[in-house]
Amino acid sequence: MAQFVDWDLAAATAGALSKSGPRVSYAEATDVVGDLRRLTDEAAGHVADYTGLRAQVSHPPVRVVDRRDWAATNIAGLREVITPLVSRLSGDKQPGAFTEAIGSRLTGVQAGTVLAYLSGRVLGQYEVFSAEPGQLLLVAPNIVEVERKLGADPRDFRLWVCLHEVTHRTQFTAVPWMRAYFLSEVQAFVDASSSGSEHLLERLRRGVATLSEAVRDPESRTSVLDIVQTPAQRAVLDRLTALMTLLEGHAEFVMDGVGPQVIPSVERIRASFNRRREAGNPLEKAIRRLLGVDVKMRQYAEGRKFVHGVVERVGMDGFNSIFNSPLTLPRLSELGDPDAWVARVHGPAGTIPAAG
Repeated sequence: MAQFVDWDLAAATAGALSKSGPRVSYAEATDVVGDLRRLTDEAAGHVADYTGLRAQVSHPPVRVVDRRDWAATNIAGLREVITPLVSRLSGDKQPGAFTEAIGSRLTGVQAGTVLAYLSGRVLGQYEVFSAEPGQLLLVAPNIVEVERKLGADPRDFRLWVCLHEVTHRTQFTAVPWMRAYFLSEVQAFVDASSSGSEHLLERLRRGVATLSEAVRDPESRTSVLDIVQTPAQRAVLDRLTALMTLLEGHAEFVMDGVGPQVIPSVERIRASFNRRREAGNPLEKAIRRLLGVDVKMRQYAEGRKFVHGVVERVGMDGFNSIFNSPLTLPRLSELGDPDAWVARVHGPAGTIPAAG
């Protein structure tokens, strides 16, 4: 079977390049892990009460990981998704000597480089690729590092992070079709290529190389959109962009709604964190530019504004109908126009359908 990425080399590269976390004693590290697990459970209650959404499927407990574990988990998840896609595209043909000896190894190093860089910046993640229904990861070294840099109260900052990440877990476990839908869109993006499999795989390789280049050179002006060559692929990308903007905006909205009730220093944390986000690290700026959504789609701000607008018009129960099916998800054009979504889903009057 063709190997698109040398996954073992990707994992080795990520492990070698991942930086060590902030200096903490063994006792401090143990306390942080216990604190994050406890605060995850606390956040779950707050999120459920505020949103009215409750898990419909069982989920594994939170995993508190270090940077290398985060990278390794994401490599394993990507491997589960990408390997079958490449196998189907290649017809299970064995790769040529060049692809086997050079191509997959080069892509493995590039993928490992990207994930090593990200591993030092991600605070938490709901990882959906590796298994049903997904798993919640909290990257303890990064949380401690950021709370120290912001001068934030540790308990308050950790709960604030947990609120965001638990909201993502809720989105995928209270909406059982969400994970399958997301993975199907990833599949659709691949299927939408009108070129032969060899050409598509080369474009995917260039996409990974482009991200790797951005890690090394934040001033790079190349774009992943260069590999999106068909209208069908652009349509899928629009749907994925709309979905991710909704999910991120919803998590931000929940943080802002719950935070003042349970986190005494939330205003200071939000202000400090926004300044850090706006300043941005080079990779975040590069990724926004690379994906071509830096101007038209600022996921956190626009998504939060959309969710706020919908809840203001039809209430939380009315907003939650957004999760009824893929057909009720917002279209890209509706993210800047909550009235359009309300009119399409609830009718022109914006009335909430009566419970059956």
